[in-house]
Amino acid sequence: MRVPRIPWRRLGAAALRVGAVWLVSTLTMLVLAGVLPDFRLQSAGGDSATVIGITAAAGAGAFGLLSALVWPLLVRAFLLVPALVLGLLVFFLNGSLLWLALSLVPYGRGSTDPTMAVVVAAAMSASSSATNAFLAVRDDRAYRHRLARIAVRRRRREGGGAPPTTPGTVFLQLDGLGYEVLKEALEAPEGGEPLMPALASLYGRTHRLTRWRTDWSSQTGASQLGILHGSNEDVPAFRWYEKETGEVVVSNRPTSAAELQRRAVERTGDRGLLAQDGASRGNLFTGGARQVALVLSVSARRGKETRSRAGYFAYFSDPANATRTAVSFVAEVGREIAQSVRARLRRERPRVGRGGLYPFVRAFATVVERDVVVAAVLGDMLSCRTAVYADLVGYDEVAHHSGPRGRDTRQVLRRLDRSVRLIAKVAEHAPRPYRLVLLSDHGQSPGATFAEAYGLTLEDLVRAGSGLDVPRRVRRTASGAEARAAARAALRRPEERGQEAPRRPGRDRGPIVLASGNLGLISFPDVPGRLTRERIDALRPALLPTLAEHQGIGFVLVESERHGPLVLGAGGCEHRLVTGEVVGPRDPLAPFGPGAAEAVLRTARFSNVPDIMVNSAYDPATGAVHAFEEQIGSHGGLGGEQSHAFLLSPLELSPPVGPGEELVGAEAVHRVLSRWLAESAEPRLLPGPRQLEPLPATPA
Repeated sequence: MRVPRIPWRRLGAAALRVGAVWLVSTLTMLVLAGVLPDFRLQSAGGDSATVIGITAAAGAGAFGLLSALVWPLLVRAFLLVPALVLGLLVFFLNGSLLWLALSLVPYGRGSTDPTMAVVVAAAMSASSSATNAFLAVRDDRAYRHRLARIAVRRRRREGGGAPPTTPGTVFLQLDGLGYEVLKEALEAPEGGEPLMPALASLYGRTHRLTRWRTDWSSQTGASQLGILHGSNEDVPAFRWYEKETGEVVVSNRPTSAAELQRRAVERTGDRGLLAQDGASRGNLFTGGARQVALVLSVSARRGKETRSRAGYFAYFSDPANATRTAVSFVAEVGREIAQSVRARLRRERPRVGRGGLYPFVRAFATVVERDVVVAAVLGDMLSCRTAVYADLVGYDEVAHHSGPRGRDTRQVLRRLDRSVRLIAKVAEHAPRPYRLVLLSDHGQSPGATFAEAYGLTLEDLVRAGSGLDVPRRVRRTASGAEARAAARAALRRPEERGQEAPRRPGRDRGPIVLASGNLGLISFPDVPGRLTRERIDALRPALLPTLAEHQGIGFVLVESERHGPLVLGAGGCEHRLVTGEVVGPRDPLAPFGPGAAEAVLRTARFSNVPDIMVNSAYDPATGAVHAFEEQIGSHGGLGGEQSHAFLLSPLELSPPVGPGEELVGAEAVHRVLSRWLAESAEPRLLPGPRQLEPLPATPA
């Protein structure tokens, strides 16, 4: 009988790591006792240095043991509270463990008040976590063994057997990051490194970069619904008014997201891209996955299988995570305030308001949501999930207020790149092979808001053209970014209604005017059915000419009784979409590039399209558009880089499209991703050695 060898070297390395973490925690406690007035490790009469040292060491050891044994149970018990409340509650729980640890120490007279216990516990968690991470990263062998142990425990809990041999797939969506901006971030300046070196290393060795063109509604609701569920039909914009129900549908409102997902599933007869052992993290929709975290379409529902906060346990089970995230959250709030003040002092233009709750919304998107989503993805890979789709919204949120290429957004891209590097690193050590696919749902186009450029909002212009009173004061249309809704869902706050409240038929308060980036939607709730151009001219004869002739408007879409869907432009120009006939000296859609007519015609045939749709003007020389919301980086309509998204896919997978073809529309992207999942499910397509050939040239 062979006697198993005892891994003395591995045990010795583990013991040294534990000792190092214990030593750092002890020193941290001694330092804090020396600088904090309400935290002491000795009696009032004083103790010897030896007793104080033993007290600190015993307290640090007891705190470490309690954190390892009791902490996971406490966090699981408190998972029913709102997510952000749990994040704050973590500090008080951590402080309670420290107070208990000091009371268990048999040496000295260590004591602290409750407030100071929270501070001391946070500092000790941060120092021990940093030390452990530093040692683990330097010891790659230990890092791999640690990941393997976590994976084995996870699979045992879930009743899994041996890890699958076929590769899993992680789809990582970098929300709002356009193709052109990404290309710039991958290029190394002379004598320097790329802005996003982790992505650049993939692009240069193992992945191909493909541009895809969005639908007319270039925003997350339409794109992600099409990508995850295979259909974004009847989604004309980010928000729109439905005459049949008298309700305004908003893509990032939990009840609306749930309804849009239900309609898509009913239309396709398929649960979604992630129906087979998938996980959805940080998205608007589930994609059919049962494993969800921070998913808006299920955030209002309560149930074991749909509880959106289930992913928080994996993150907050380590008290150091809460400390690290909280410190980063506070730093991000301060960074946003400083950057906003600097922009005001420099009188930068264009500029939008960045006060109120926005610094906290930005910090939630760029810190809290990022950390929880990344942790959930890492857990999914260690649990051998077949398909994971995760959305990181930080860039999109900041770019709305700072511009797609601002200094602020460059910092966010660097941090997103570090998240990608971490995910790629863990994928190398996961129990099953993984393919990492990066993509975006749309890009962003810069430009001053419509109100800043012309001194009035789109609603003011519509009311003036309708012969109604126009307020003297310019009213602002608040930004509708996804992060605000995600933060409210995490806090279990009621859905925002505001200007999007239902309108009662029979009370003529004028048309309903809604904004989706540089796309405007105008509906007349008191008139049933979709109004045609002829009826609009009869009811409000000055409205369509007022809109079409305004220099800030690119084109107007209406329905004509004679010609069907009709695009109107300045100077009496028309584009009849069904026949392609252009009337007048120029085509109103020409500045918006190839494919514009097809995209507009597709939307014009939706059953719930509003009476009038308006797209802002676009300057091809500068790439600028004018958002009808408070955004200087916007998306939602046509014009510039907002319509150019990207796919960064492994060379091991089949090309997204054939040579000379263009990938158009979110539904087409869904078909590509579904094909890749099918390829990964076939054992004969297991990945071989990494391909290091230079990438072929990508289409412009």
